[in-house]
Amino acid sequence: MTKVMVFGTFDFVHPGHINFFQQAKKHGDELVVVIARDSTAEKIKGKKPHFSEQDRLQMVQALRVVDKAVMGYPGDVYRIVREENPDVICLGYDQKTFADKLPDKLKEFGLKAEIVRLEPHMPDKYKSSLIRKALAKAPVQ
Repeated sequence: MTKVMVFGTFDFVHPGHINFFQQAKKHGDELVVVIARDSTAEKIKGKKPHFSEQDRLQMVQALRVVDKAVMGYPGDVYRIVREENPDVICLGYDQKTFADKLPDKLKEFGLKAEIVRLEPHMPDKYKSSLIRKALAKAPVQ
């Protein structure tokens, strides 16, 4: 069985994320989604996620395409990779965080995971930063 792993904050789960999960799932049999901890997301993005890590975990767990959703570890972002030992790690088209060191870390851990960069899905419409901006401008009802 081929295990595929993806990473992200997934604060506002939108069609771009669903497409990301569907693309990743095509690379194996089991899709494991790693949800960034609040502290990690804040460190990377400079602000706290809108939804808590537990809420984001529950939202992703509810998706049929996802076989397993787990929390990442604060401090050691690669620990979950060692624990899960995926066969394939799929990265988003614009995912930079941790991606640059990933090949070296896999070698260091003695893991043989293939790294695949996925295609964007309507990035001018379904990108979390754009959705967040649109929501901030929306009138409160």
